[in-house]
Amino acid sequence: MQRIFKYELEVTDRQAIQMPTGAVLRAIQWQGMQLCLWAEVNDEAAPVPREIAIYGTGQSMPNYPGNYIGTFQMNQGALVFHVYDRGSV
Repeated sequence: MQRIFKYELEVTDRQAIQMPTGAVLRAIQWQGMQLCLWAEVNDEAAPVPREIAIYGTGQSMPNYPGNYIGTFQMNQGALVFHVYDRGSV
């Protein structure tokens, strides 16, 4: 069955999140004090680790950083970060 799931993220350069195979990443934003990622998933699909990369504005990044998910801000907009899906690990 298709559902939208929420995944809590850390504000760190790279992390692996377990999610069902084929998940479609849709949005990234703060929910209260927690950075969250929302994805459309088939909850019957086998879970796989998915690598998420976060780059600050002005920070160097690889030629192919992954698929862009979204942007979020911290410290009232003083820090701006951009989130990419690097795919299954």
